[in-house]
Amino acid sequence: MNKNNYIVIMAGGVGSRFWPMSTEEKPKQFLDVLGIGKTLLQQTVARFNTIAPAENILIVTSEKYKQLVTEQCPELLESNILLEPCMRNTAPCIAYAAYKIKGLNPDANIVVAPSDHLITNEGEFIRIVEEGLDFTANNDTLLTLGIQAHRPETGYGYIQASSDVDGSKNVQIGSEGDSYETMPTVPSVSGGVCKVVAFKEKPNLETAKNYLAAGNYFWNSGIFLWSLKSILNAFESYVPEVADLFQKGEAVYNTNKEQAFINEMFPTCINISIDYAVMEKADNIYVQPADFGWSDLGTWGSLWEKRERSEQGNTVVGEEVHLFEASNCIVNMPTNKKVVIQGLDDFIVVEDNDVLLICKKEEEQRIKEFRASVMNKK
Repeated sequence: MNKNNYIVIMAGGVGSRFWPMSTEEKPKQFLDVLGIGKTLLQQTVARFNTIAPAENILIVTSEKYKQLVTEQCPELLESNILLEPCMRNTAPCIAYAAYKIKGLNPDANIVVAPSDHLITNEGEFIRIVEEGLDFTANNDTLLTLGIQAHRPETGYGYIQASSDVDGSKNVQIGSEGDSYETMPTVPSVSGGVCKVVAFKEKPNLETAKNYLAAGNYFWNSGIFLWSLKSILNAFESYVPEVADLFQKGEAVYNTNKEQAFINEMFPTCINISIDYAVMEKADNIYVQPADFGWSDLGTWGSLWEKRERSEQGNTVVGEEVHLFEASNCIVNMPTNKKVVIQGLDDFIVVEDNDVLLICKKEEEQRIKEFRASVMNKK
């Protein structure tokens, strides 16, 4: 295990699409949404145990989630739980962690990962991350993990990898006016890193099909690897206002004055993602193609896809759930609640936090709307 390896886990999101199970008081990263006895945060921390020592794992979260993190990850140092006084998106989150790590180890090599994603092939994940860390330790690059696309997914952003393999390009135009290149040689998930051409927003279905056919478009996992020196240089070059703010705390990081400084300065930082702040501007961006059973678990439907299902396509959490003529449903019920469901097909049925949700899977994008309506009436 390399003691220069550091892990930054981002755990500040509210996970509103998993309502009513996920609430602002206890969002999805702190829940056992898979019904396996471990929360998503605990699974995330555990998969990095062989990559970095526990004292090198940092979790950045909201100050209101400090107790949840402490309870679920008692093996971590309390000083490695970084508390944001307000939400300011991923760039300030990552900058805070980077400048704190600078005071601990200027030779650090860093992985940044969300706390609420699912990875089913952890052995392959570890292999890819270790290869990536070796690459970033020896090159001034910002590396992201691109997931091999298995379907024309419209719910993910995409990473366009360079396809100038042999000097020939077949450039075509998608339905959104988006140019894409048919690969003369498709990057293999077992191959090395590729230069990034562009990051793409969530596409419509036709464009997603074009991306899949082109072969050099990967789902954006939101997992990043870089050396401390490379990411600090990037902040200073592309968002100096963010760098300047966090540089002011260099004398107080890792002391008892750190939190007071963050409480005062963090709210003054601009609200910006790492993609907009750095990744879409820098010219040393690379992607490592990967395939390790990844899902961002952004919706109940994506959770249904990843859970073990019955012959009828149902996936159930709850010891007293009884299904009759029901198919392709995802059901989450309290352990001892007797539930009988008959005749439903392709539904989400969830009870938690004194709320029962029954919703068509194809309409799950309206869950935020349902939540807002219900909560506003309270």
